[in-house]
Amino acid sequence: MKKIVSFLLATIVYSGYAHADIYNPFFGEHRHQVAFGLGTGVDTGFIVPPPARFVPFTEAHIQYSIPSTMFYLPSRFSFNISHTIGFGERYGWEWQRFSIPIIYLTEDVALLHTKRWYFGAGPGMGFQMHENIRIGSKLVFTLKVFTGYRFTESFGMEIYAKHFSNGNTAPENNSYAFYGLSATYSF
Repeated sequence: MKKIVSFLLATIVYSGYAHADIYNPFFGEHRHQVAFGLGTGVDTGFIVPPPARFVPFTEAHIQYSIPSTMFYLPSRFSFNISHTIGFGERYGWEWQRFSIPIIYLTEDVALLHTKRWYFGAGPGMGFQMHENIRIGSKLVFTLKVFTGYRFTESFGMEIYAKHFSNGNTAPENNSYAFYGLSATYSF
């Protein structure tokens, strides 16, 4: 496990070098970005296939990003703070038991892009504040798939699907999945 975490951290640090000649659609001409998002939980633990039903579970997040590259593709390295918020009981789960803060790092890569539109994906890892019966460890891995559009040089919007799990590092791994919307501000 230590080797996997070390490899992931080394990859993130190495990929953090932003190549000046690569246009980054996340930022335009700017070097910093904040994003605020809200997502709703879905019944499947993963983001594909699309969910059959939504659950009473939401995720609110704030993200701070700087430009980077990964394998010469434009990307952003981000520090994220999320809070999952559950309410009620549905489909065999007491969702309020999973209201947990999560802190994690991500590297989102723009796989396809124009000057304003982009489509990408990004892995990440971090920690939730405490274990629970749905994800049986504090260590969490995340995967996000998203598409975004910058309306101006500073303001944009993203639609995303996000997955959290423990990567099978603990016996319980029912994971969380969210579909949501983020507003971005680059400066």
